[in-house]
Amino acid sequence: MAMLLNLRELDVFRAVMEAGGVTAAAAELGMSQPSASKMLRQAEERLGFALFRREAKRLVPTPEAHALLPELLGAFAALDGLERLAGALRAGRSGQLSIAAVPVLATALLPAAVASFRGARPDVRVRLRAMSALEVVNQVADHQADLGVILGGTGDARVEARLLCASEIGVALPSRHALAPRRRLTLAELAAHPVISLGPQQPVGLLVRDAQDAAGLSGRIAIEVSQSSIACALVRAGAGVAVLDGFGLAEAAAQGLVIRKLAPRIPLEVTLVVPRGRVPSRLAAAFRAEVERCAAG
Repeated sequence: MAMLLNLRELDVFRAVMEAGGVTAAAAELGMSQPSASKMLRQAEERLGFALFRREAKRLVPTPEAHALLPELLGAFAALDGLERLAGALRAGRSGQLSIAAVPVLATALLPAAVASFRGARPDVRVRLRAMSALEVVNQVADHQADLGVILGGTGDARVEARLLCASEIGVALPSRHALAPRRRLTLAELAAHPVISLGPQQPVGLLVRDAQDAAGLSGRIAIEVSQSSIACALVRAGAGVAVLDGFGLAEAAAQGLVIRKLAPRIPLEVTLVVPRGRVPSRLAAAFRAEVERCAAG
């Protein structure tokens, strides 16, 4: 029926069915009675059968009209829903947002941003996935994620990398550890104890190894892990001291571990990754602003 009749003809048919006459229907629609009558005739011609018959100066719907009415009301309900959804999408209040992040940022930086973002947009569905930095970049480049957040930078030409903030590498250790009384620790002091670090394929692990090499302390990593949460669990178990980025250190502090600064300082960039040359959706732009706010705070 939607292909046979245009929206205005459908509207006239509905109004006549509800009002019981062309004059009342025309008044409801804000049009002249002759125009409404003409549209009703056009609708009947398109359909190939009568929608109304005149009895004692009244329009009485035919059985065909009664059969069409439920479908017509369903079509108008669908159109109304479509208009509401389009309005919500224009205002950035509805839709879906996909985010990819390295595990430590998925647990330490993004939860506050997601909570604040959805608090203002409860109808938006957010998908947050934790994965390696390489996978984050691939997800964004392949348009499987609207944006990504990683530690360190990326030289991948398929995406744009934008600095969010800087994190500083430090040390997590048990409260009763021999090094706990010191406010700042050196790599040489750590070398006397089992050191837990992320692998060299991750920015933190690579920076720590480069710093050790520069200090003549190569090969002093006792335990290599893939995630900060594993490093924290090992420290709690007494397996050693962990060298982590600032977000991993926040996770360690929440678990009751002691956090100490490292000398000399080893800064680490936190990077937002977006598709190159692609205009972000309203939702992606709004979430990026929320992440930037959380990162700055």
